[in-house]
Amino acid sequence: MLCAEGLEFAYGRAPVIHDLSFTVAEGEILAIMGPNGVGKTTLLKCLNRIPVPSAGRVIVGDVDVHTASRREIARRVGFVAQRSDAPRVTVYDLVLLGRVPRIGWGVGREDHRETTRAIELLDLGDLALRYADELSGGELQLVQIARALAQQPRVLVLDEPTSSLDLRNQHRLMATIARIAESTLVAVVMTVHDVNLAIRYATRLLLMQDGTVYATGDRSIVTAEAIRAVYGIDVLVRVIDGVPVVVPR
Repeated sequence: MLCAEGLEFAYGRAPVIHDLSFTVAEGEILAIMGPNGVGKTTLLKCLNRIPVPSAGRVIVGDVDVHTASRREIARRVGFVAQRSDAPRVTVYDLVLLGRVPRIGWGVGREDHRETTRAIELLDLGDLALRYADELSGGELQLVQIARALAQQPRVLVLDEPTSSLDLRNQHRLMATIARIAESTLVAVVMTVHDVNLAIRYATRLLLMQDGTVYATGDRSIVTAEAIRAVYGIDVLVRVIDGVPVVVPR
């Protein structure tokens, strides 16, 4: 569904990501992890051509993101930033804005149907007529994900989707994302700071170091040695109820 090949990007003369490649299949959740400043958010933006990489390419399905129109990209990639402004519109109307890449001469039945479906997937029915600027940070993050889903993307790109959520809602959101990926076969790429959260819910993991891939694979790549190399901290990795858990020493 998504293939990133040999991506390179620099701010001025300072390289941020280099020779970075990975793939994500339909229904998979890829969690990208690494320390602050390693290039995770820049990588996500390159997938959506917000900055254009200096080398490499991103393929979604059979479309090259770096040569496609913005409308074509928006029909295939739903991007949710870590932080976003809350406009003075209702939640329903904000989610409906996700339909813009697919709207023809006007809003039709399918647009309202997909808007309602996205709201229901994120369990936002009770907030549909609330104004977005009245919501908490966590609620607004859920609305922005619903907006992205209303685009009917083939790839959903999420930058730290759990950063504004409490412990209970972190797990609720991750479980919801897993359910959406499985039921709709959308490929999900997200950055996650909480290693244990990523291990529990992601299908595949990618550890970044110095702007490139240190390791990628299933949860078995999360070892004490890998965490020490990437994060510079000594940890224990213990299996609890069949799930590896990372504990600082």
